[in-house]
Amino acid sequence: MRILVTGAAGFFGHHLVARLLEQEWVTQVVGLVRVGKVGTLARLGVVVQILAGAGESRRLELVHHDLRSPINRFTAGEIGEVDAILHVGAETHVDRSIQDPQSFVESNVLGTLHLLEFARRLPGLKWFNYFSTDEVYGPQPNGHLSLEGDPYNATNPYSASKAGAEQLCLAFANTYSLPVFVTNTMNLFGERQHPEKFIPKVIRSIQRGEKLIIHADPTRTIPGSRFYLYARDAADGLIFCLQNAEQRGRYNLVGSEEIDNLDLALRIGRIMDSMVRYELVDFHSSRPGHDLRYALSGEKLAGMGWRPATDFSAALRRTVLWTLEHPEWL
Repeated sequence: MRILVTGAAGFFGHHLVARLLEQEWVTQVVGLVRVGKVGTLARLGVVVQILAGAGESRRLELVHHDLRSPINRFTAGEIGEVDAILHVGAETHVDRSIQDPQSFVESNVLGTLHLLEFARRLPGLKWFNYFSTDEVYGPQPNGHLSLEGDPYNATNPYSASKAGAEQLCLAFANTYSLPVFVTNTMNLFGERQHPEKFIPKVIRSIQRGEKLIIHADPTRTIPGSRFYLYARDAADGLIFCLQNAEQRGRYNLVGSEEIDNLDLALRIGRIMDSMVRYELVDFHSSRPGHDLRYALSGEKLAGMGWRPATDFSAALRRTVLWTLEHPEWL
């Protein structure tokens, strides 16, 4: 297969590109890249070095394009025909979406529309994946796991933009018979993540001896929690869906362990053999749009035969130690 990956210079995008290129049935990956607030070609440099060493650099082709603009005939010619499109590029940070909601609507909704318009004119397209988030379902009470297709309850501009893009994809599947499937995932982590994200932020705070702010409930006693998922496992899960999905299907990619953010910070402190200075803050009251707990059910994919392969503690340790050895990413 020849596969187009959007956001290839992003955190998850470059992990997905690397994992795809390890598959014998993938003949070429076309990476659509935009170097913006979080995208950087330095991530893909790692992939390029590996390919060059193996004499397989032709298997990765990069096309520079900002999806906030339509894909014109010249860019379409650069991309060429592809068998599958994995649309993982997006603006993803809740804080920035609260500060600048327009840029999130432009990138995540309008950008998805432009890609769908390109996709529906491709002959022989087998799959179009929209890579979405748990946050479209909104905050969940303790013990509840969101199922595929539960009602939307977006509570911030980021999650609303992802929900809107999901609906566009499903509308194109219905109207134009585009072969769409949607994946929703939870918080990803791994090597070369942007320092605005929680795990690299914790590492940096511990290194600098700074107080870490951890959002909690109004009583400031219950920290927020997530099912963190190692990026390489998320890439494997998406590849599994690419091989097993149903048209208009929805699939949750979920980490194996729910962990609250205070426990996570303390685990990172133990790996670094350092003390963690922290303060629990009622984050939602001070900044509406932040939610205490997101949670997805992973039973559908588990029933199909996929679960994350990497032990969470091992993946966390690997990520922390790698980041300490590469401080430029902080």
